[in-house]
Amino acid sequence: MTPERFDIYDDEQNWIGTSLRSEVHAKGYWHRSFHCWIVRDEGEQRLVLFQRRRDIKDTFPGCYDITAAGHLTAGEQLQDASRELEEELGVYTPFEALTYLLTATQQLQGEVRGVQFIDREFSAVYGLCLNQPLEAYVLQPSEVDSLYEVPLDDLLALFRNEIDVIQATGVQTHPLSDHVAYEPERIVREIRATDFVPHGTAYYTDVLEALHHVPKD
Repeated sequence: MTPERFDIYDDEQNWIGTSLRSEVHAKGYWHRSFHCWIVRDEGEQRLVLFQRRRDIKDTFPGCYDITAAGHLTAGEQLQDASRELEEELGVYTPFEALTYLLTATQQLQGEVRGVQFIDREFSAVYGLCLNQPLEAYVLQPSEVDSLYEVPLDDLLALFRNEIDVIQATGVQTHPLSDHVAYEPERIVREIRATDFVPHGTAYYTDVLEALHHVPKD
């Protein structure tokens, strides 16, 4: 497999070249990413979906995160990056159906299996209302451990520190390999804000508030 290359940028989002994914995270080059949060409506209540990252990920393994997200590879545009919905969740939807929410500038860092990383991203964040059950999603075994949903207002309260924990219903796959999985199994988890990728409180509250305004499916 050809190693991934990303377009890299200066602090003002000016393109300065390309670099290997490993170098981008080792040296902290700015790069671009696509985020998409999915919601669904159940009566008058809006639910929000999020995933748990596989334990084999090279950044924030095992953390809860955006419904679907990914880096833009060299030469890609945002319209191309929406492929992440198809790859990670089996969702086929035109880019034009997504609702733009905001652009986040994020600087994250950590260490995974003894390797330090610096993840500096300009992230375009979108929302999508999709009224289908969790079991209808096809999770990518190499990327997504499990998929959850909770009332949007509950997740917002969690990041506002109004509550300490939420109870989320999810589905989990049990991969036979990186490309083959069993049928999803229903699970329930208690989750805290510290269990999520540390995008920052402002990121989560701004995005979750904006998700209230995503048009109904």
